[in-house]
Amino acid sequence: MAEGSGTASVADVEAAFQKFAVHGDSKATGKEMNGKNFAKLCKDCKVIDGKGVTGTDVDIVFSKVKAKSARVITFEQFTQAMTELAPKRFKGKGQEEALQSLYGLIAGKEPTNVGVTKVAKASAVDRLTDSSKYTGSHKERFDESGRGRGRAGREEMPDTSGYVGAYKGQGTYDSKVKEDA
Repeated sequence: MAEGSGTASVADVEAAFQKFAVHGDSKATGKEMNGKNFAKLCKDCKVIDGKGVTGTDVDIVFSKVKAKSARVITFEQFTQAMTELAPKRFKGKGQEEALQSLYGLIAGKEPTNVGVTKVAKASAVDRLTDSSKYTGSHKERFDESGRGRGRAGREEMPDTSGYVGAYKGQGTYDSKVKEDA
């Protein structure tokens, strides 16, 4: 969609208003929008261009159109705010033409999740958990396949087999008893 492309229906703008109104608030109904979401709508839809319209302008217009003690605006107040922002965003255009261009920017848009924290890079985690790179006593905590040996890898387990440590015939008693019988 080209910047400020011509006509946009009020229903499309209202649908975008509702999507931004509920963004980040599980209790929101979509009928009223807070100042944070209004600023997000203006930023995501490129109403804020950094020259004609800044974040401060958006905050000031939001404060103007909302009721004195209210913290939210309705869709009617939103359209009033857009009427105030349109000539600032599209200088050189008539009031109605600028408003339609502004609605063109907003119509059909949804909140974006740019800059949201992503999962840590797998390569760093893989490097830290790769047991083949472990040395010294830590290496003994894992078997040949790289799986952890659990408690046996962490503690010196006593041999409870009943045989002396260096006895070479360990485990042969049962087979000798069967031969004699």
